[in-house]
Amino acid sequence: MAKFNETDNTPTINLISTGTDITGDIKSNGDIRIDGSLTGNLNTKGKVVIGPTGKVKGEVICKNSEVAGIIEGKISVGQLLNLKASSKIYGDIVTSKLSIEPGAVFSGNCKMSETENNGGTGIIREKEPEKPAK
Repeated sequence: MAKFNETDNTPTINLISTGTDITGDIKSNGDIRIDGSLTGNLNTKGKVVIGPTGKVKGEVICKNSEVAGIIEGKISVGQLLNLKASSKIYGDIVTSKLSIEPGAVFSGNCKMSETENNGGTGIIREKEPEKPAK
């Protein structure tokens, strides 16, 4: 017998494929992969993957991200930002953890914090400097 009215808890994956150009802001709760082009801001509670042919011109806010393409603008990641060798970032980075492969290009400022509140909140709590012992 078929079951009805049950929610599917599988994560949602949104794909912007090669050859697709989107102008405007995107807000999502699921994961997003961009192999095309986005001109606008991207805000998601999930993971953002920018493929080798992907390009984003605007601000990106997410939980985790893997970048192999191009980002022109600020990227704020709550947990881990992984920059592949083919990635190019022209803007500021705010993240908790950062992984950069040799060959990646980054031009901008980087701010790291120990909390996971970077993605989507705009609140960055930095570690307090240790006070010298007396």
